[in-house]
Amino acid sequence: MNRDGIQPHLPQTGWEIAPCPHIHNPFKVSFTMLTSFDDYFIHQTPHPVTTPSTSDRHAYDRYWFNGYTNDGSLFFGIGAARYPNLGVQDCGFSVVHDGVQHCFHASRRMPVDPADMSIGPFSIEVLEPLKSLRVVIDDNETGISADLTWIPRTTSFAEDHQLLTREMIGFHMEATRFNQFGHWKGTINIGSESITVNPNHVYGTKDRSWGVRPVGEPAPPGAPRDPTGFVFLWAPLHWDDHTTHVGLFENPKGHRWHWDGFIVPAYDDATDIPKSEEESIERLLSVKHDLHFAAGTRRVTRGQLSLERVDSEPLVIELEEILTFRMKGIGYGHPVWRHGRWHDELAIGTSSWRLDEIDEMALENLHVQGLMKVTSGDNEGIGVLEQIIVGPWAPGGFTQMLDPA
Repeated sequence: MNRDGIQPHLPQTGWEIAPCPHIHNPFKVSFTMLTSFDDYFIHQTPHPVTTPSTSDRHAYDRYWFNGYTNDGSLFFGIGAARYPNLGVQDCGFSVVHDGVQHCFHASRRMPVDPADMSIGPFSIEVLEPLKSLRVVIDDNETGISADLTWIPRTTSFAEDHQLLTREMIGFHMEATRFNQFGHWKGTINIGSESITVNPNHVYGTKDRSWGVRPVGEPAPPGAPRDPTGFVFLWAPLHWDDHTTHVGLFENPKGHRWHWDGFIVPAYDDATDIPKSEEESIERLLSVKHDLHFAAGTRRVTRGQLSLERVDSEPLVIELEEILTFRMKGIGYGHPVWRHGRWHDELAIGTSSWRLDEIDEMALENLHVQGLMKVTSGDNEGIGVLEQIIVGPWAPGGFTQMLDPA
């Protein structure tokens, strides 16, 4: 009640208002929105699972995947995320086939229960935690649908905790990320064409992360700041009996703000993968890179990674680009379907473009994954080099915010 004895109208938001017996005429406010996960021993705060530990509007919780053949005849990317402080849940699926990148986008009001990982016709179902899951896009008005099952060939392994500040990269980012290498099986439909996804030929990466990163509509900028560049390279690579993984953030001079590097055993049979194999995962001592760019772009076409090891000779890897996947296809920097934006209670959209008609230096097209043929001595493999290079970067020979090679 207010001072005049009138009970104010309160919206039905899941908050419970009750008089506090210890203080005269105040109210006690408690959040009581329980979900299925609250029945497990997983709480990290005194609140229900749906209450974020941070009030930062940029909090997120995301799945990300790619899948590809070693000849580049098929490449697809999948992303889906929950933004607890924005009230949005969205996803993207994008596939490169016959020289065209086709995209499915969807967004909805975030469901209360985080176990509900659906956005309209899109859904993710965890079949066995840290091992197998299924991604489904039911038939819908975009003409793009899929039914894909993830089959691991490595254990899941965590990168080091990432903490990158505004002074480092121009925005705040703090996250936990874990990865897994594997195969895909199932089907993808584009209009009337159906593509069989054969697990013997389609490799991929699973990336699971959560924390804080820029999402949603931009916040008011405050005082003017000089623009800051951003360099990120990320290279998960498949080999016959192992995988290698490198990820790094660098400043304009090439100094490392953060980096990770691993060599991880791979298995032919997913049932042989141990739940944890920290002792057999080799952490790299350091990594060096020498990259070459297509003229007029910031897109890597070839290069070399040198993985420095503790007790062995460096592992030198040659990279050769097969095709380029634009990350805007699953929401990264997309002018309309950017991550975390509010569209409607449910919104679905589609877009497409030819790979040979893209504006290479448009800001929305700088974030890419290059499908790479890789060799190391007599060994051959396949994987990606994810790249986003904005601003000056001495190792690449860039001196301006957006000067091309």
